[in-house]
Amino acid sequence: MPFTKNIIVTGSSGQIGQAFVRHLSQSNEGYYIYALDKNKFKNNKKNIQNIEIDITKEDEVLDFFSDINELYGLVNNAGIGVFTPFLSRTLEEFKNVLDVNLVGTFLMTRESIKIMIKKGHGKIINIGSIYGINSSDFRIYGESGRNNSEVYSISKSGVIMFSKYLAAHYACKNIQINTISPGGIKKNQANEFIKKYNSKNPTGRMAVTRDLLPALDFLLDKKNEYINGENIVIDGGFTKW
Repeated sequence: MPFTKNIIVTGSSGQIGQAFVRHLSQSNEGYYIYALDKNKFKNNKKNIQNIEIDITKEDEVLDFFSDINELYGLVNNAGIGVFTPFLSRTLEEFKNVLDVNLVGTFLMTRESIKIMIKKGHGKIINIGSIYGINSSDFRIYGESGRNNSEVYSISKSGVIMFSKYLAAHYACKNIQINTISPGGIKKNQANEFIKKYNSKNPTGRMAVTRDLLPALDFLLDKKNEYINGENIVIDGGFTKW
């Protein structure tokens, strides 16, 4: 199969990023994936190119894009959090989260849109979070030491609004820009936390990465020419009550 559609996935070595890259690389849509991360995503597939990059550094981003002439899609998946209590928050922690979650997303999106405008089409998917629309419930975290942080919520709220703004301004260029906001994804959390989270979820469980894949496919589909600026929440109904 010829690989005719270039897609960039940032944060490719993380839990969600790995799932996205593997899934897209197995698609019948002819995707060629640029897997970007500070730590390389290891694979042996012909349609995945690993790129070691710090997306918060403008010079590195510009250097990467200097070799990109064709681009079908961008998945801004890279993101970090911090778990220390708010009153112990350091300025460095605060800035680091904003740098990766917002500055990195901004730089990757700006350069991608430049190419997409020239080509007359493009798909951008930004990864938000339920904590970009709702505050986390401290009661389910207890004394776990991994309470969701205010700066993570700020950054993900910004990602969601960033998508809406750009969708409104670049829909006329045939570029669709949307957000996927996952709920909690299961990965080695404490049993007590999982039990409390599940009890609040109408579906009765945390998400797994495969739950995000149908929305990814849907938003990247060439037939999607009219869905723009949406925030698709994938949380099993967690935020609905």
